[in-house]
Amino acid sequence: MTKSLSDIYTTLPEARDPGAATADAVAKADFNARHWSSPVAGPLKPGSPAHKKAVADMFRDTFNPYKPSVIEWPELDAETLHRVTSLPIWDIAVQTEGKARLRMAAYARLIDDPDMKDALSRNAWEENRHKEVLSKMVEAYGIPLASEPPYIEPRDVEWAYMVTGFSECVDSFFAFGLFAIAQKSAFFPPALIDTFEPVMQEECRHILLFANWLAWHRATMPWWKRPWFEARVLGVWFFLLYERLGMVTTFDADGNRHEQDNNFTVNGTKEVADVDVKLRDMIDICLIENERRFSGYDPRLLRPRLAPNLARIIRFFLPRTPNSASLESQPGAA
Repeated sequence: MTKSLSDIYTTLPEARDPGAATADAVAKADFNARHWSSPVAGPLKPGSPAHKKAVADMFRDTFNPYKPSVIEWPELDAETLHRVTSLPIWDIAVQTEGKARLRMAAYARLIDDPDMKDALSRNAWEENRHKEVLSKMVEAYGIPLASEPPYIEPRDVEWAYMVTGFSECVDSFFAFGLFAIAQKSAFFPPALIDTFEPVMQEECRHILLFANWLAWHRATMPWWKRPWFEARVLGVWFFLLYERLGMVTTFDADGNRHEQDNNFTVNGTKEVADVDVKLRDMIDICLIENERRFSGYDPRLLRPRLAPNLARIIRFFLPRTPNSASLESQPGAA
């Protein structure tokens, strides 16, 4: 019997009771979520059984059963609460996770390979957990949201999955830097930063999975399907550019026009820090954080490369800013 999409993204066989978590168990799970290597020696060639199994094992073994399920939302003072509630991201963040869980589950249902099906199903479950985390935060801090539009199963499942996957690869690269800036600037309390840290690391795992799925999918598809597939990949990138230029209009469940900043991860530094971070400095931070987030995983697994490589090219043409304000000089900088 074919599972419904909600069954896929709400069910995980080994899910544990968050209430039973001990401090040691949470710390161990958090460490394991950031460090993994395959015991198999030699190269992990995309398309090979060893590569496919390593990808699935990585995603299963690095699953964190506790965080971010164990959440104690810190009490915020009035100024910090205003900073949080005024960020122009919450509507799109909640809705993005809602669409992501549906798209991941829809694609997982199509896959016949049991290893990749398991990995994509777990990804869908984690996207659903992210949505629940955001929804609980919104409720805890009284953040007003537009009514959510209905989440409709995509007609073109592979296209929708690739749109979400490539979008996460770009957004996560800049989000890693933005999160580090928020942490070093002490613009938000450490307790709130610590609460979202596991979510950021899960996004790293998600795009690591996507990059290796993409390589596996390309390597295992018949040669005569490759041209059409590559054309679709190019089409996805054009769509994402179209979306980032603000040409996509969305509406909430009540039919009201919905305007959000789709580029917040790129241009949101002023929203998360009191210091003006120049673009070149922002790129440097993103590159450092991107490398740090991936450093604990087996280097034989492929990493998303387009966003970091484009960032390096842009950085090459940017002027140095020796007199720009440094996060390291700010109070509370780590």
